[in-house]
Amino acid sequence: MILNCQNIQKSFLEVPVLSGVSFHIEDNEKAAIVGINGAGKTTLLRIIVGQLTADEGQVTFGKDVAFGYLAQNDTLNTDLTVYDELLSVKQPLISLEQKIRTCEAQMKHVQGTALTELMETYSRLTHQFEVEGGYQYQSEINGVLKGLGFSEEDFSKPVSTLSGGQKTRAALGRLLLQKPELIILDEPTNHLDLNSIAWLETYLLNYRGAVLLVSHDRYFLDRIVTKVVELDQTKSTVFQGNYSDYVIKKEQLRIAAQNAYENQQQEMKHQREVIEKLRSFNREKSIKRAESREKMLNRMEIIDKPQTADTDMQLVLEPAILSGRDVLHIENLSKSFGSLHLFSDLSFDLRRGEHVAIIGDNGTGKTTLLKILNQMEEADTGFFRLGTNVEIGYYDQEQQLLHPEKTLFEEISDEYPFMDNTRIRNVLAAFLFKGDDVFKQIKSLSGGEKGRLSLAKLMLSNANFLILDEPTNHLDIASKEILEDALNNYSGTLLYVSHDRYFINRTASGILELCGNQFHYYDGNYDYYLEKRIVPRQETPRTVTEETQNKLDWKSQKEAQAKARKKENDLKKCEEKIEKLEQAIHAIEEKMALPEYACSSFKLTELTSEQADLQKQLDVQYALWEELAGD
Repeated sequence: MILNCQNIQKSFLEVPVLSGVSFHIEDNEKAAIVGINGAGKTTLLRIIVGQLTADEGQVTFGKDVAFGYLAQNDTLNTDLTVYDELLSVKQPLISLEQKIRTCEAQMKHVQGTALTELMETYSRLTHQFEVEGGYQYQSEINGVLKGLGFSEEDFSKPVSTLSGGQKTRAALGRLLLQKPELIILDEPTNHLDLNSIAWLETYLLNYRGAVLLVSHDRYFLDRIVTKVVELDQTKSTVFQGNYSDYVIKKEQLRIAAQNAYENQQQEMKHQREVIEKLRSFNREKSIKRAESREKMLNRMEIIDKPQTADTDMQLVLEPAILSGRDVLHIENLSKSFGSLHLFSDLSFDLRRGEHVAIIGDNGTGKTTLLKILNQMEEADTGFFRLGTNVEIGYYDQEQQLLHPEKTLFEEISDEYPFMDNTRIRNVLAAFLFKGDDVFKQIKSLSGGEKGRLSLAKLMLSNANFLILDEPTNHLDIASKEILEDALNNYSGTLLYVSHDRYFINRTASGILELCGNQFHYYDGNYDYYLEKRIVPRQETPRTVTEETQNKLDWKSQKEAQAKARKKENDLKKCEEKIEKLEQAIHAIEEKMALPEYACSSFKLTELTSEQADLQKQLDVQYALWEELAGD
């Protein structure tokens, strides 16, 4: 056993957050904690790692179990570069390597018994160095950084210059390199693009340790976890299987509990009616029978009425008017910020009723494109045109369209002055803002609350073309599902950016991938895109050609041509060998970046040795090529 949580209880200001929470994690198990926002997921993680103290209950780790914890706002040493920050994890190996180098230097100056003892120490240290992954730790660091979306140019950047999202990725990379027996992650996919999320999934699946995580990424949970711990109304329930299994089993339990409650209520009603009837006979026998039934009824263990958390948003999106068939025409759009070139010559047409998701790596310009369409940014070249009767509704992930100093009530009433107070309150209540919540200033709201307010404004807009930038950010799973249902029933046109693959799978009829400064369109959902996506091909190096020998006489020309043909053939063979060796080395480098190799010291040692052998062969071929090409 890695971790055992028994009867964890926690309250804040006498309001219970966790009550009797119990579960355990076994060796190599991958488990998730799920629940609505405010259910106590992060509180439970902080109790487990010792940052908070439980009011009651016990957290017990297995013997000699080390854990690593990635919080939502983790900290790094800002004085170091990105690479050096991750390299600091390997300090014990670096110190061991320095001891080995010291032994090597001392061997030159000792003899006899001292040399024998030094050789034994050297042998022991090198064996330890090899077993602990000393020969591949640099490749391992490179693989983790690249897997999490850092380019080689980023390696030398000071941590202090990174964005918040980049710091979170660096902190995640540092934790993965520590390789504790238990990895504890709080929203690890935040700030990761789709490629990095897929890399992390594979890494964790191959990780030889246990993983406990909190995440709202259902696609991620489906791929990784085999156990789900649900927090609902302060209590915990454990489900075996992934997220989809959990959803099915939870619904089965809900139906069973509701049926049990209704059946008991019906039986109790029937017994009361029988008791009343027996008493009405007013005979000794019937009264005794009535009293007997009443005692039996009083001894019955009453089933509480199943409760549902008050979290259901009421979201209905419907266009006020019908747009024309052609909703959006984009032609040759390009955008750069100084030397940063985002995209060029983007062209695309969107028809009425289409629901299209834009995907791509971080920094490719997805959000910038949406801002251009909403006239918040200007394109460098190209243009776009809206169709007839098109009315845009825009959801901004940065919530720039909200006014921080206004209250929630003022935000709605100022935008829609024709609405009376009762309707405004009803709309806000539908998005879980009730009572005095409506008089809170927007600047005091959490990210999730601002997201819900933006969705409320979107619902009132009656737009027929919705442009959404990361609409599921800060939403819990229950709220995401409500939004998905609303968008699937939306008869207007939808264009959105999202990293939520489960959300894309449920709501998209088409995928626009922004890759290599260009659009690639896939007519289907995310799973279809994975099946059909285009992988860019590498260009084949051009071969070197020979000069013609036009000035030689016939005999000399023939001899020269024969010599040239041989040289050309030798050069061609040499170039082919160089190309194959370079491809082989590149393939090894790609393997080293894969999670299943990054997790295995043995595999990395084999690859490092193979890479060194190939590099020697490549050096020989380069020398031969220089000789042939230089004649």
